Amino acid sequence: MNRPATGTTSTALTPGQHWTRARGAALVLVLVLIGGIVLATVQSTGSHGALDPRSTDPHGSRAVAELLRARGVTITLATTLDEATAATDGESTLLVTAPDLLTETQQVTLRRTLAGAAGRTVLLGPGMPSLPTLAPDVTSATSAPVESLAPSCTLDAATRAGSAELGGERYLTDPGADIDACYPSDGLPTLVRLPGPDATDTVLLGSPDILYNDRLDQQGNASLALQLLGSRAHLVWYLPSLSGTSAVDAPDDDTTGNFFALIPSGWLWGTLQLALAALLAALWRGRRLGPLVTERLPVAVRASEATEGRARLYRKANARDRAATVLRTATRTRLAPALGVPVQDAHSPERLLPALSARLPETASDPGHLLFGPAPADDATLIRLADQLDALEREVRTS
Repeated sequence: MNRPATGTTSTALTPGQHWTRARGAALVLVLVLIGGIVLATVQSTGSHGALDPRSTDPHGSRAVAELLRARGVTITLATTLDEATAATDGESTLLVTAPDLLTETQQVTLRRTLAGAAGRTVLLGPGMPSLPTLAPDVTSATSAPVESLAPSCTLDAATRAGSAELGGERYLTDPGADIDACYPSDGLPTLVRLPGPDATDTVLLGSPDILYNDRLDQQGNASLALQLLGSRAHLVWYLPSLSGTSAVDAPDDDTTGNFFALIPSGWLWGTLQLALAALLAALWRGRRLGPLVTERLPVAVRASEATEGRARLYRKANARDRAATVLRTATRTRLAPALGVPVQDAHSPERLLPALSARLPETASDPGHLLFGPAPADDATLIRLADQLDALEREVRTS
């Protein structure tokens, strides 16, 4: 009498097992989200109002703007090139906070405007994208960290200010040119003054740190900033941005219409790093950690149930050849020990059939057809084959 099953035979995962499998991925997702939020917060906090004369953030420039107004300098804030060029005249100082953001067409327009105005132009951190147009006599070198540097030049504004926190972009100049090269870092200046016709000049600052609210009171930063920006009664504070670039301003070159040219380089590098991280994670998760380990089945399955299940699969797939092969192989494996044939030779007709023929009476049918014959043509033939194999095995064991 069979006992009723007391345990569950379901292979469905419980909620606890679902959580155990998914908690690793959930933890990684939560960490990525937290990291993204923190990174976005830090970046937004650090860049919000950067070099904006209205901003009181650490990287804003409200402090230097108030000091300039106290000295009688009027400040005009411009966010587009048209506003900046319209406000610039012969008695103005034009401050360009991010010249590298200007397109080539904008740089040419700005250069043309400055050539006809008698004033000072201060460029913050100009590099290779803008120097060939705005300062063709100067080339960019490798950047340097911002630190306290000595003037080491005869420029009045620099000698009066003394040491200041400069660095960033460094510049290569012609030694024989009439140029003021100040605050050298490893031998290359980080502040360059280029005299122009009449009273005009252009000042290149390798970094904008001396204008930040949180750095203005250090070293000679305030003195240098006030002298460079307050030499004229009017200051045009130009804040270029990517949103200020229109389709009309875009240069007509091979990159026009190229989607990747519109993506900042940082995003491209970030995407490449994420792709590399995903590839490494796939390799890590896909590697074999050693030999396979035998695990206990979650439920006990009766042999008869397994046999019936496999038979249904064979029938559903119409795999009579495979089913006949399984039946014949099992019969030969069981017959070999009874006939005195080694198990490894059980599937060799040359070794198994002679021993089997010696055991059977001469009137018996040919056993070779049963054990090594072709696949059955239909289900009825398959059933008859199973019965004949069973009868053959019984006959051998009783003989």
